[in-house]
Amino acid sequence: MMNSNKMTINLALFGMTQSGKSSAGNIILGSTDFQSSFAPCSVTKDCSLGRSCHFRSFMRRGGQEVTLQVQVLDTPGYPHSRLSKKHVRQEIREALAHHFGQEGLHLALLVQRADVPLCGQEESSPVQMIQELLGHAWMNHTAILFTHAEKIEEAGFNEDEYLCEASETLLKLLNSIQRRYIFQYKKGNSLNEQRLKILERIIEFVKENCYQVLTFK
Repeated sequence: MMNSNKMTINLALFGMTQSGKSSAGNIILGSTDFQSSFAPCSVTKDCSLGRSCHFRSFMRRGGQEVTLQVQVLDTPGYPHSRLSKKHVRQEIREALAHHFGQEGLHLALLVQRADVPLCGQEESSPVQMIQELLGHAWMNHTAILFTHAEKIEEAGFNEDEYLCEASETLLKLLNSIQRRYIFQYKKGNSLNEQRLKILERIIEFVKENCYQVLTFK
């Protein structure tokens, strides 16, 4: 949603259980809207919408400063320890229609732990969910958010080396979404620094996609 001096960016988080979706959502929003904790089971059972504060003078468009607000939809992970795929899919479908039915969704963020390889069978779960819910245009509205990216540095890799060594499944996925990806670091970075870097990348992707949105009925 956009007027002359204000823009709202709508995001939805997808990913496997314990991938860091809720934590990433809190970082993006600069809040603690979403419950986030380590657990031996799935923590998020329901979709939840969070809204950021207004970021003034965060970006410019048409020569004018624009105030930015971000809305983030947190979703249950899949595979889920308690919920069936049918239940998770229906829960997310209803939430997308309720929150973004008219305004539209700018970007789906597939949250993937950087320290967990993305392999063929695993790829079919959250990615397939995105494909089913977003339809044929999913590739134009999806990016990968790598959480726990500090593990890459601890292992002696930089980002380029990490991607060069990535699984064929991950590389194929990255190529299909025009290599839209973000690395989220916790170690040595303040929450504000993390948030600004992630938001800058998200805005780049939205601009490259000419601010197009997916709507839901």
